[in-house]
Amino acid sequence: MFNIPAPKAELLPSAFPIVGIGASAGGLEAISELISTIPRSSGLALLIVQHLDPTRRSLLPEILTKHTAMPVVEAVEGMLIEADHVYVIPPNARMRIAQRRINLQPRVDVLGPPMPIDDLLESLANDQGANAIGVILSGSGSDGALGLKAIQNEGGITFAQDEASARFASMP
Repeated sequence: MFNIPAPKAELLPSAFPIVGIGASAGGLEAISELISTIPRSSGLALLIVQHLDPTRRSLLPEILTKHTAMPVVEAVEGMLIEADHVYVIPPNARMRIAQRRINLQPRVDVLGPPMPIDDLLESLANDQGANAIGVILSGSGSDGALGLKAIQNEGGITFAQDEASARFASMP
């Protein structure tokens, strides 16, 4: 009798919380302050979407590197999300996740303002369920509100910066 081993399935990392962080106007300060408080080995992965000029290179990864010991990288299509890492949306892109991998698509013109924070948070809720955490920081507009609702509906955790500390308080 022969024992034929079953083919090895792709091993996905064990579950860990993934945090989607969204900000707009005045958000750089809030993001920097938030990530500076998270320990290097927190077991969290942080995905950051800030409203950016789609035509200019972002300096956000370089700036945030000064505020955390975690590696900070600009997200790349298909990248596996790892704990204790910070991923920043590239310019002119929509960032979503599926099966713990980053999915980038070109930003498209839509009626009304783009909603890149909702895009990320809704995909995070669908992919991670109760392991999803959503955070909305300083900004203007309503981007992120629907994404936070999606995370709550899946049993995840949501946070919003309080009005007193937000530079622009209409998003939180």
